[in-house]
Amino acid sequence: MNKVIINEKKHTDLKTADFFYDLPEALIAQHPMEQRDHSRLMVLDRKNQTLEHKHFFDILEYLEPDDVLVINDSKVIPARLFGHVEGREEALVELLLLRQRDLDAWETLVKPGKRARVGMRIVFGGGILVGEITDIVEEGNRIIQFEYDHEKYGNIYEILQEIGLMPLPPYITEQLKDNARYQTVYAREEGSAAAPTAGLHFTPELLEKIKAKGVAIAPVMLHVGLGTFRPVKAESINDHVMHTEFFSVPEESARIINERKARGGRLICVGTTSCRTIESVAEENGHIPAMSGDTGIFIYPGYRFRAVDALITNFHLPESTLLMLVSAFYNREKVMEAYHTAVEEKYRFFSFGDAMLIR
Repeated sequence: MNKVIINEKKHTDLKTADFFYDLPEALIAQHPMEQRDHSRLMVLDRKNQTLEHKHFFDILEYLEPDDVLVINDSKVIPARLFGHVEGREEALVELLLLRQRDLDAWETLVKPGKRARVGMRIVFGGGILVGEITDIVEEGNRIIQFEYDHEKYGNIYEILQEIGLMPLPPYITEQLKDNARYQTVYAREEGSAAAPTAGLHFTPELLEKIKAKGVAIAPVMLHVGLGTFRPVKAESINDHVMHTEFFSVPEESARIINERKARGGRLICVGTTSCRTIESVAEENGHIPAMSGDTGIFIYPGYRFRAVDALITNFHLPESTLLMLVSAFYNREKVMEAYHTAVEEKYRFFSFGDAMLIR
């Protein structure tokens, strides 16, 4: 079943500035921890209103045998390309693939944008890939139709593995030595322009321990686009519009989730992307149907969660939609207090940073 989901907005008096906090630049993690599950873990207990400092491998202490862990198994593609205008090698172009629209047609972000007109052709990798701009869509993004040797390359993903670069966020200024460190260990379906970063803390060994405890693991998929990370420019969060992203909830995952919930287990989402996927499809009674489609759900304080019982997430940018979602799940004041504590305790922030469990 395909569906486009844009949630019904609830009016709030909250401003974007209500989600601002001061973050020293030195606390922005520039590289991943040597061992994924050795990052720090802040545990917020909503019922008891307590805060604990742990390490991520301690997550086992907080999981129960009937729980189900919902993960996003989308895989980041080497979506950043550098090329030049056809016939003008001095006219350099940078491209970021945002979303596949058709087999070889993609919605992209082009720099410099001013010269990127419909009909312009761009050459990548010495000519193994050529793209033509066919349309201009929202936010000035371009639709590009790609051409390549289909006998030599089975699909565009094979070419991206050869000439593409990982699309690290702009606040990460150091080179990544191993591209696998910007992927979850369970990444499967190619299509994301950014990693679902809460999942970066899991190792195969930790996942096996979690399963051995009786916890079920249910994969869903949401291809992460840049819309999730775009700054909120509106003064009032009522005026912000989310971009849509493609998601899928497989039948087997829906079955596992519903069975676990029916016998009293908790639904624990790994990351805001898994959370947005689940809440996009959840029915009023918390039942999760199998479904795929596009979601532009925007979760902020005042939202009533239908299915998610606990959330594992990273520390997010000030004034971001991700921080607003986390604040909706617990309490804005408590979350902002926790962030101030994280700064004081020198937690590592953002994509390669430490984690938080809200239960």
